[in-house]
This record gives sequence, structure tokens and C-alpha cells, in this order.
Amino acid sequence: MSLHIRRACVEDAAAMLAVLNPIIEARCYTVLDAPFTLAEQRAFIEAFPKRGVFHVAERGDDGEVVGFQDVEPFASYTHAFDHVGVIGTFVRLDCLREGVGRALFASTFAAARDLGYEKLFTFIRADNLAARAAYASQGFREIGVASRHAKIDGAYVDEIMVELFL
Repeated sequence: MSLHIRRACVEDAAAMLAVLNPIIEARCYTVLDAPFTLAEQRAFIEAFPKRGVFHVAERGDDGEVVGFQDVEPFASYTHAFDHVGVIGTFVRLDCLREGVGRALFASTFAAARDLGYEKLFTFIRADNLAARAAYASQGFREIGVASRHAKIDGAYVDEIMVELFL
């Protein structure tokens, strides 16, 4: 699949929801537990940190958004974590294993380095083996388990903590 990676903008909100909300509604890929509205997604994009990285992946043949990835500062209450970013990755369910994630990671890593990030960190649902494999293929290493970290539909979900030194 031919892809174009670019910075996300407010006009992408609806297209991003077409990626994100089906992932949430599947109830097995993320700990996000309620779909987002267009107003909420627009507000998220508008308020995104200036030192953040926010990319969308557009399919080359039709320009459709098929994934997105963001990096936000780990903490704003101290400068001790200025080198650490929290990464999130979302790929349209019918586009998994087609290189969308790989393309996003490559662009995001470069942009994160340019902004002074030295380490990326995130949580992945323990039962999301595909996401764990995708992050591992990019060099992330599992550093721990947050047991019973989320509760989705009354069931506890463990999350795996992963990190990558850029």
C-alpha cells in the first residue's frame, strides 16, 4: 500500500474517528471504552501539545486516512521527564498488517527525535498480541505488567508497559 504520512490537523477529525471508533467498539484492542464525538476529537486535536507529534497516514491512491499516531509529553509538572513521550498508534482494522504502522513509526520517531525526545513509552493491552508484536518489531521492549489496570465491561484487563530509547 502506498502511504503518505503528514501532520494531523483539525480537518482530519472525522477521518480519525472512522479509524478510532471501530477500534474502541471492538472492545479488544484498546482500553478506551467509549466512542468519541466529532466535537471531542476536534477539541483533542486543537489542544494537542505544541511539543507533541501527531501524524496521519493517508492511503496514496485515494487519500483516505487509514491510521494515526501521536506522541505527547509524559508529564508537564516537572522537567525531569522532558525527554520522555507517550506514544499511541491506531490503524484502521481492515488495514492491519499492510505497513501503516511501520510508516507511522518511522515518521514519528524522526519527528520525536527532532523535538528532543529520547524515550517513548506506552501501555498495550496484554491480550492485544498483534499490537505487542508491532511495537516489538519497532524495537520497544516490555518492561512490566500493570495487572488489572483497566476494567472494560466488568472484566479486568492487564496492560503491558513498553519503552523504546530513540
